[in-house]
Amino acid sequence: MPLTLILMRHAKSGWDDPTLRDHARTLTERGRRNAKSVGSWLGQEGHIPDLILCSDATRTGQTVQGILEGLGQQTGTQYLPGLYNASPDTILRFIHKQSAQTLLVCAHNPGIGSLAHRLVSMPPTHDRFDDYPTAATTVIRFESDSWASIRTGNCLSFIVPSDLKD
Repeated sequence: MPLTLILMRHAKSGWDDPTLRDHARTLTERGRRNAKSVGSWLGQEGHIPDLILCSDATRTGQTVQGILEGLGQQTGTQYLPGLYNASPDTILRFIHKQSAQTLLVCAHNPGIGSLAHRLVSMPPTHDRFDDYPTAATTVIRFESDSWASIRTGNCLSFIVPSDLKD
């Protein structure tokens, strides 16, 4: 049975408070809107995660809250300190431990974007795939019943928030 992996970079966060550590930075208003829009888009496209793995940083948690609000439903979410600024290999190790049919991972660049590049057999033609901006989201289908092998994923979709303008 095919497996679907959704890789998302957290939405736009701010640097307004210089006293905050990077881990505690919060989403901007634009980031909150974008996270909700991506969640709505995922629902409209039928990409409903069975499980969400999320970095434990404040901005990724707020991104997942927006996604769930946009989806209009709750999904089990694991907040994992090991996903904070994780490398592609580290993220992949977390993915390989899962049994969900559709898994969403919300984390940080450069790890999440690099992993998307490594997993797809053919990258999308979208001009923002290479820099993987905030709230960039890739939906990848694996035709086998095991998770994520390098260059074996079929890129079903790649979007950035500006693609979702109403």
